[in-house]
Formats: sequence, structure tokens, C-alpha cells
Amino acid sequence: MTEAWTRLLRSTPFRLALTFAFLFMLAFVLAGAIVYQMMSADLAEQLDDTIKETYAVIASAYADNDPKELVEIVESHATRSPKKEQLFSLTDAAGTRLAGNFTAAGLPDGFSMFGAEMPGMPPDTEYRAYSGSVGADTLTIAFSLSETEELETIMLMSFGWATLIITGLAVTGGALLASRVQRRLDGIAATMVDVSHGRLDTRIPLTGKDDDIDIVSSQVNDALDRLSALVEGMKQVSADIAHDLKTPLNRLQMILESAADKAARRQDVSDDLADARSEGHQINETFDALLRIAQIEAGARKARFTDVDLGEILRTIAEIYTDVAEDDGKVLSPTQLNEMVDRVHGDRELLTQMFANLVENALRHCPPGTTINLTVTRRGERVLASVADNGPGIPPGEREKVFQRLYRLDHSRSTPGSGLGLSLVRAIADLHGATIALEDRKPGLAVVVSFPVATA
Repeated sequence: MTEAWTRLLRSTPFRLALTFAFLFMLAFVLAGAIVYQMMSADLAEQLDDTIKETYAVIASAYADNDPKELVEIVESHATRSPKKEQLFSLTDAAGTRLAGNFTAAGLPDGFSMFGAEMPGMPPDTEYRAYSGSVGADTLTIAFSLSETEELETIMLMSFGWATLIITGLAVTGGALLASRVQRRLDGIAATMVDVSHGRLDTRIPLTGKDDDIDIVSSQVNDALDRLSALVEGMKQVSADIAHDLKTPLNRLQMILESAADKAARRQDVSDDLADARSEGHQINETFDALLRIAQIEAGARKARFTDVDLGEILRTIAEIYTDVAEDDGKVLSPTQLNEMVDRVHGDRELLTQMFANLVENALRHCPPGTTINLTVTRRGERVLASVADNGPGIPPGEREKVFQRLYRLDHSRSTPGSGLGLSLVRAIADLHGATIALEDRKPGLAVVVSFPVATA
């Protein structure tokens, strides 16, 4: 229990809850103090009004210059206050009491305060008095402050209990809310610990409330998905390098050993050296492509992003590869590239390389007579660029695999290439926030890259 409370006291949510409770209580106390002062002032004002009204009623009896009637009225009011909550005094010029239940001595005209001990009243009871001349006499009316003080005491007690109750509720509620938040934070921390220990499939549990913690948790889960995919990709690359590059390395070794044997027999080794150079060049190209993909996935090229026109890029691609396609017995047909479409935000060089790779793939893997179409269209807030052909296409079960590094279809292993072209295309698309879809044209294949429209 002590450890649990220690963790709770150290938790940020609980400290924030206590801070909020303190600020709330401070505001409550300040507001209560203001209300208390206003209420006290209002009670004092009402008491003064009551005293003055009583004085006016009694003094009006002397309007007919009848001192006897004035004495009777003062005595009548005095007898109605046996506990001395209200005091009445009528004295002559010499200070002798003519009527009333106390003798006012030395009180100034107007309002004043004095303390007195009266039968039935608490010791040193405070009175609020009003004195004034009525003919040749002095009339004094005094009311006890005990009722006002009692009301103020009740208000202070109520305010004190309310403060205690609200403080208890604030601390208890803060502790409950903080414990719930802390449990969710502990879940995030436990997930991070699992990830640090290599369990990359662990994810932060979501409550489904779509609050700020759920949003952050979803973002962390997305980052973990990305991390897991990158780690799996690295594992796959390592395995692919071990398998796919082993053959060319073995072939290079066999060529060099053959050249060494021929050189020992003083035979011509120029053909073997040419083959070795070709194999070494192919291996270097493979590693360069892998390094380029890694750099793109790291986002190193984002600093060079500008607003570019995809239609212009595809027109350039068409100009470069039209003759190449004709020489290979194929047709490269650019369509819907003349109209200006909204620009996308990206790296012109990388986008050019991406579409060049797609066109080269179509040229390399499609038979003579194939038509390759290039299009750029606008659909809502997306710009769609397509490289489509009517060739053999890709089987549905292989369409996602072709984006893996060094992966090649069985019928493509006899053609030149390293199996990294579409991996590079996927890396460039991801860098630009674009999505890639492989659509079956029956016959043929359409590679559709969807970009977000560049915003000002």
C-alpha cells in the first residue's frame, strides 16, 4: 500500500489533480471571503436601517409635543424585549432615565457601538446604537449584534464544512482519475519495455474513447508498426542478400579461379576478366540500389521538396523512352498529360526515377506488341499517375511480394535486373506520402500512384 501511494504521489496526473484541486480551493476560498464580506456588510446595513426606522417610529410620537405619550411608547417597546436583545433609553438633559430598559450615558448622536453586560445576554455583548434628540430629551435605540454574529458564525461554519468536503472530494476524485490515467501510462511504459526487449509485436491497448491518450497511443502504435516493418525488412534484406547475392559472388569466384588457372597455363584470360568485370558491376549496382533505398526511407531527401507537375515529369519520361520502346517492338503512349493538373509536393529527381523504373519494368517484362499508357488525372484531393500496359501482368498472389527487396517472379529471373526496381518505387512513394495500387487490366497491369495535392 505504501509503495502504491508513493507511485501515486510521484505520478504526474496525480500532481496535476492536486494542483487543480489547490487552485480550485484557492478560488473557492477567495470567492467565499468576498461573499462573507458582502453578506456582513449587507447585514450591518439592514441592522442600521431597522434601528433607524424604530427610532423614527418612536420619535414620531413626540410630534404633538406630548412627553407622556413618548415615555409610554418607549416603555412599551422596552417591555417587549425581556432578554435585552433590544435596548431603549429616554433620558433628560441631566442624563436621568425617564423610560426604557437601560440608561444611555456618554453615547454620541448618530450611530455608535458599545459593549454591555445585560441579564440573559452573553458577557460583553456588542450593541449597535442610534441616539438623537427628541425635544429636550435624548432617545437611544440599541440592537444586539448577537443575531448578526450568529448568522455570520453559521455562514463561516457552513463555509468551513463545504471547504473540507470539497477538498476531500477533489483529492479523492483526483486520486481516482490519476490512478486511471496512470494505469494507461503504465500500459504505454510496459509496451515500450517489451519493445526494448525485442518484442516488436507488442502494441499499446486502446480504450476506444478517442481521447488525447488514445490518439498518442495510436500514433505510437503506428510508429511501432513502421519500426516492426523496417526491422522485418532488414531481416528480409539480410536473408535476400545471403540468398540472391550468393550466386553472383560464387559465379565471380569461379570466373576468377578459371582466369587464374588459364593464366598459370599462359592462356588468354581477357574473356574471363570481362565476365568478372560484368559480375562485379552488377553486384555494385545491387548494393548501390540498396543504399539508395535506405537513404530514401530515412527521409534524407525531404529538404529538397518543391511543388512539381507530374504531367511534365511523365511527358519527359515519354520523350526519353518512346524510341526505346519502338526499338523493342512496343508502343509507349502518353495520354492525358497535356492538361495542367494540380501539383504535388516532392523531389523532382526521385519522382522522375520512380516513373522511369515503372516504365523500364513494363518494357523489360512485356512481350513485343505491348502498349504502355502514361496518364495523370485529378480525383478529389488526390493526383493519380498511372503506368499501364496490356502485357502478361502479375498474379494476384505475387502483387504485394514484388515490392520486397531482391524479390523476382519466376519468369523474370532470366531477365536482367536485381529485383530492387519496385522496392525503390515503394520507398519513393512512401517518402512522398503516396499510395501504390496494382490493378488488373485483363490483360495487363496498371500501376497507379496516388499523391496528395500540394497545398499552398
